[in-house]
Amino acid sequence: MAHDLTKWFGEGETKTTAVNHVEMSAYFGEMLFLVGPSGSGKTTFLSMISGILRPNTGTVTVKGADIWKLDKDHLADFRLKTVGFVFQDYHLFPRLTTAENVAIPLILQHHPWDESIAKARTYLEIVGLKKRADLMPVKLSGGEQQRVAIARAIISEPELLILDEPTASLDGDTGRMIIAFVKEKILTANRCILIVTHDARINEYADRIIHMEDGRITGLDKGTE
Repeated sequence: MAHDLTKWFGEGETKTTAVNHVEMSAYFGEMLFLVGPSGSGKTTFLSMISGILRPNTGTVTVKGADIWKLDKDHLADFRLKTVGFVFQDYHLFPRLTTAENVAIPLILQHHPWDESIAKARTYLEIVGLKKRADLMPVKLSGGEQQRVAIARAIISEPELLILDEPTASLDGDTGRMIIAFVKEKILTANRCILIVTHDARINEYADRIIHMEDGRITGLDKGTE
């Protein structure tokens, strides 16, 4: 996936290398954890492999195509349809219902409103929140909001799903429940899931664990499940 990937900011004495010649492969059907201290380059790395931040050197290859050779429109299409994001703080819109929040990616792709809401309800049923479809996010628990964010991230059926610190705002039992659910219900043979985490309590669910520090990959462990 990532070959000789490097990103720096600034020039001369102010130049800072955030990601330094990183090599990494990820495979469909696996759940991959990326771990490392704050400032290790994880966010910059994720931004490059998801088509948000252009690298200074290197390539990001998805199904044989280098995404950074795509034109602007095709790159935007890649971000919208191939990559799904679940952010640490969920990013749910407080004035939209649960179903409307989940439908956002389809609406952005100009799908009809009624069709988008109907499909959102289907995906809410997948994550066990069928009866929460018409509630506002404030009425949901933290674990429920996380599942709404997951439903929104997968409604476009992305092949790469990225979860950024998905258990950071959850207690231990709820966090493990969410990750177990993701592995059992969301991971498929046609999808790769990449999770950035500091939570060692969920390491048992990883197929592989990649360690990152000072902009480099420093280790690779197999999961413990």
